[in-house]
Amino acid sequence: MTYSKSLLFLLIAACSAPSGNNAGVDAFSFQRSSMLSQISSSQNLKKARFSDELMTMEQNEEPCSRRDMFVKSAVATVSSTIISTFINPSIALAGAPPSKEELERIKVGHEQIVYLLDNFDKETTKCRENGGECKRDANSVRQYLGLRSTTDPLFQIEKVFVKAKYMDIDPDNIETFFEATEEWNTAVNMSNSMAFISQFAEYNPGGGKDEVLKYLEESKIQVILAEKALTKIMKCLEIS
Repeated sequence: MTYSKSLLFLLIAACSAPSGNNAGVDAFSFQRSSMLSQISSSQNLKKARFSDELMTMEQNEEPCSRRDMFVKSAVATVSSTIISTFINPSIALAGAPPSKEELERIKVGHEQIVYLLDNFDKETTKCRENGGECKRDANSVRQYLGLRSTTDPLFQIEKVFVKAKYMDIDPDNIETFFEATEEWNTAVNMSNSMAFISQFAEYNPGGGKDEVLKYLEESKIQVILAEKALTKIMKCLEIS
């Protein structure tokens, strides 16, 4: 492209030179010859380099049939898989469905949530020893939802829900299952937020015991929604 522009410029310069003046034409002829010579030399150099590279590739190339290539590729793939499995055994279990114990956690967790709802006021009321003052406490809500301890049945239960996709779920229930898991996540997050706010509502500006009860009741509403979502999940996974 650079040479073409230069040639065009010289052509215009030569054509615009005054009649009878051969200086412009001579200059143009000289420049054109020089540029063509440079182009030819460059092309020859590229061809020589390409030929050298081609010869080098041919000299280093070893005879290899398609069968040999396939075998080498297969061996490399299998070796890589075996090494990865030994280094990280969890890779081999990446597509495993939830265990019987993990499914049991869902059942036990659901039973505990039902108990919480049936005894909400009692479970969210803490009294001091020896007949001391009683206060509402939302920590129990977070505990029953699996948000307090690794020993809680519903602790990180979302990971079990992810594994459930490897189960033989009825195709008619798949969409319901995923919708229920989303409903569960939303309800648990909202209930956790309301319970957390209620812990400090009494001491916030404009707060008091009424504010504690307000956010505690909001947390209970979300627990009800979480229980309904978990019931749907259990039905889809045929947990009874």
